Amino acid sequence: MFKRICFILFFLLQSCQQKAEKELSWTKEQSISLNAQWSEDEEFHIKQYLKRRPNWNMEETGTGLRYMIFERGVGDSAIRNQYARVNYKISLLTEEVLYSSDENGSTTFKIDQSDVESGLQEGIKKMRVGDKGIFIIPSHLAHGLIGDMNKIPPLETIIMEIHFLSQGK
Repeated sequence: MFKRICFILFFLLQSCQQKAEKELSWTKEQSISLNAQWSEDEEFHIKQYLKRRPNWNMEETGTGLRYMIFERGVGDSAIRNQYARVNYKISLLTEEVLYSSDENGSTTFKIDQSDVESGLQEGIKKMRVGDKGIFIIPSHLAHGLIGDMNKIPPLETIIMEIHFLSQGK
């Protein structure tokens, strides 16, 4: 009897393991293909968003960040390892505002050394103190596959309106 129970348990474990291995067989090529499709879809939605704003003269970086400085300040350019203080508004392509310094106050982060979105880090380096700009940040430069675990969903493009208030040590 004991041998029979052990055989049945062994058989069940083997079949579960084989089933799990089949279900988990995901190739690198499949991941690349899925990522390419997500990127194409996101790019399509960004372009549609921009078509509705013909007056926006956006520049695009090699990473896919789009930015536009619509009001020039007279201060210094952003400097690596300095703290930048900004007013901001963060929204989705649907124009739903998720976060705003009007509600939460200005924020401060260290340029090139903090955990804010890499798209914000890249964009702030295009600005001078006093500048106001708009960044369209694709998901891979924003919050990626998991979102911000609060208001920003996974794989979501975000729009940031930034006013670069000051910088210092």
